[in-house]
Amino acid sequence: MSFEFLNPVEDVVVAHSALLPNQSLGQRIAIHSKQNGIPELKGVHIAIIGVEEGRRAEDNYGAGNNFGVIRKYLYQLFPGNWFSKIVDLGNIPQGETEEDSYFALQEIIVYLVKHNIIPIIIGGGQDLTYANYRAYDKLEQTVNLTTVDTKFDLGTIEEEISSTSFLSKVIMEQPSNLFNYSNIGYQTYFNSQEEIDLLEKLYFDTYRLGEITNDIKIVEPVFRDTDVVSIDIGSVRRAEAPANNNAVPNGFYGETICAISRYAGISDKVSSFGIYEYNAKLDEKDQTAHLIAQMIWYFIEGFNFRTNEYPFTSKKDYTKYIVPIEDTTINFFKSNKSDRWWMEVEHPNNKTTKHTLIPCTYQDYLRAGNQVIPERWWKTFRKLN
Repeated sequence: MSFEFLNPVEDVVVAHSALLPNQSLGQRIAIHSKQNGIPELKGVHIAIIGVEEGRRAEDNYGAGNNFGVIRKYLYQLFPGNWFSKIVDLGNIPQGETEEDSYFALQEIIVYLVKHNIIPIIIGGGQDLTYANYRAYDKLEQTVNLTTVDTKFDLGTIEEEISSTSFLSKVIMEQPSNLFNYSNIGYQTYFNSQEEIDLLEKLYFDTYRLGEITNDIKIVEPVFRDTDVVSIDIGSVRRAEAPANNNAVPNGFYGETICAISRYAGISDKVSSFGIYEYNAKLDEKDQTAHLIAQMIWYFIEGFNFRTNEYPFTSKKDYTKYIVPIEDTTINFFKSNKSDRWWMEVEHPNNKTTKHTLIPCTYQDYLRAGNQVIPERWWKTFRKLN
């Protein structure tokens, strides 16, 4: 595939990286520059891409520009004891139409994911999540999507796609590759009761901001079963991330959104990761750019700690627990390597596949022992049957 339509990273950012210490990320990342062109992708694990498309970022005019300031802060960070090989492919310029931008992003994602390279996307409007999801059409697989957002961004199917209405297109449009959708961090007063009820009827997973801040560990099994991650930087409270015209007083703290990013990175299944709605003209003292750089760092840090437990290789690496509950039994599996848990969901109506393993927590196992069916088990069972 040709990446000729990608713009290189700005000269001033490349020049800045050349002055950084040898141990810094700026010296470790292969950067698409005017001088050196597109980096070699053989053996690469992660590719950073900016998407200069913000025309459908509702009430956030100016999104999709000046990603160089994010790169400046990212490049000056120091990596951990990482094995991953990282490239920065530069930016997809704004297309003649929004659909042109979507198409370019889709083509790049398809190529990267087919070659086992995880794209880290910096946007631009969160409607780019739709383009990210549609890339999986060509990959011919079902998709689990997780958004980190104060709102569900459902809109209506009749509306033109935008950063506040892309989810209805993901759910309703054909071909439908979506198996599960999860939202992390929604705030009830920004979402109608009808929307909350609809997602419940579809057996999707939604977690209020308060639930996550009280126990951040509950997001780990969600990401462990996710393919596409989309973070609206507006999910972070305004005081911590002002560079979004839709920023609100309540939201995640900086350290919490970084921990969430690390959980996304450590998931064996996550194959694309995006951070959207950055608006540089509203960024006070580059605070949001600095935070996004740290979120990317934490995602890469998580990636370097992947244990490669998905999909299951051999059940001898796991301890099986059988829990009778009501008129059924649930099989739980605990990894001998990472102490993480899975539970088995049967679907007898499927002639080819008799059961599915989904991630869970130790608390789910304990609740099952107390004769309470875990909610994620029940929702998955209903979807499969």
